[in-house]
Amino acid sequence: MLEGAVRPGHFRGVATIVAKLFNVVAPDRAYFGEKDFQQLRVIQRMVRDLFFEVEIVPGPTLREPDGLAMSSRNARLSPEEREASAALYRALREGASLAADGERDAGALTEAMRRVCEDYPTVELQYVAVVDAGTLEPLPTLDGRPARALIAASVGGTHLIDNLAL
Repeated sequence: MLEGAVRPGHFRGVATIVAKLFNVVAPDRAYFGEKDFQQLRVIQRMVRDLFFEVEIVPGPTLREPDGLAMSSRNARLSPEEREASAALYRALREGASLAADGERDAGALTEAMRRVCEDYPTVELQYVAVVDAGTLEPLPTLDGRPARALIAASVGGTHLIDNLAL
């Protein structure tokens, strides 16, 4: 689902490489950023399922001054694409703002986030979702469980992802 549908096989490869690394290094802790929230959850699940004795420590998403999540992929963007890419974070903030104001319908939140991105023709949305932060299952409504808004887009052929707690 989500990133797995956009990039088939990606998480299997990530899990394989990280498992091999954990077997060789046997770390006490491993640090993974929240920018790729789905990958973080896959690694946490793998650690639990395979009984690795390693603590997974989430790190906050680091952002550029305009809010764009920091990524080596940002260097591939032209100045115009770079400017348009900030729409992803603006969209997430719009969803979070509506949720903070009492909107509970996930469909309304995702639609509002999509509308923010419509103003930028170079932003080709791949998905916008509101999910349970623990399971990544889509939520029809915000019901008190920790929730996350996730977004992915192709901007000038560069795949960008971001997310925000709701």
